[in-house]
Amino acid sequence: MEEKRKELEKQQIELYLLREKVGLNRKEFSIEYEIPLRTMEDWEHGKRKMPEYLLRLLAYKVNIDALSKVTQEEKNNQETFRNVNIISDTDGRKIVLINDIRFKGKKREEWKEIEKYLVEYVGRCYEIEESAEKIYIAADFPDEFANSESRIALKGPVSKAKANAVQGIPELIQIATRDSYSENDKKKHKRDAKFGWYRYDVRFALPVYGEQSGKLVRYNIFSAKMLVRHAEDGKKYLYDFLRIKKETGSPLE
Repeated sequence: MEEKRKELEKQQIELYLLREKVGLNRKEFSIEYEIPLRTMEDWEHGKRKMPEYLLRLLAYKVNIDALSKVTQEEKNNQETFRNVNIISDTDGRKIVLINDIRFKGKKREEWKEIEKYLVEYVGRCYEIEESAEKIYIAADFPDEFANSESRIALKGPVSKAKANAVQGIPELIQIATRDSYSENDKKKHKRDAKFGWYRYDVRFALPVYGEQSGKLVRYNIFSAKMLVRHAEDGKKYLYDFLRIKKETGSPLE
C-alpha cells in the first residue's frame, strides 16, 4: 500500500513538472495533449495511476515541444537584435551593413559560440533578390562555416570579418549575384552536391571605432564568395563564405 502511494505521489510531481515545462495550466494541458480533463485531474490528484508507458510518451512529447518553444524564442530574439541593413554604393552595388562587432574571431572557443549562433539559421530558407533563387540552410552549414580549413587559415581582420558576417546571413543571401558554376568532382559530396556548386559575389561592411574615443570612425568593406551546393533533392543549400577580402578602395565614412 505504501509503495503504491509513493508511486502516485511521484506521478503527481512528474505531471506537474511537465505542465510547468510548457507553461500550461491543467485545462490547457489537457486540451493541448488531447487528454480528458477529468482523467488529468484524477492522475494529478493521485486517484488513478497513469500507465507507465503513457507517462514516458507524454514526457517525450512535452520535452520536444518545450525545446521547440525555446528554439523559436531564440530565433525571434536573434532577429530582434540583429542590427543589419542593406545600402548601395555610388555605383549602385549593394552592401550589407553590419552595425555591431560581436565577435573578435581570434579564439577557438569563440568560434564555438559562432557555430552555435549559426545553428539558429538551420531550417530556414532565404531568397536571392536578383534571381528569385531559394537558398536553404541545412545542418552542415554551421560546422563548415566555423571549422573548415579555409576558416582556420584566416588571420587578423579577415577572420574578424568572417566571424561578424554571421549576423547578416539573410541579407547576404538576398544581395548575392551569380558569379560561376562548377560540377562536383568530390566523392564525399556525391549526393549533397550532386548537381554542382554555385558561387555568388557578396559584399558587407563592418564598423571601425577609434581606440581612444570609442566613436565610429568608418566602415571597412569586404567582398566574399558565397558557396552554394546543389543537392540531390534539387534544392540549393548554403555551404560557406570564401575568399573574404578587404576592399582597398575608399571605406564608407
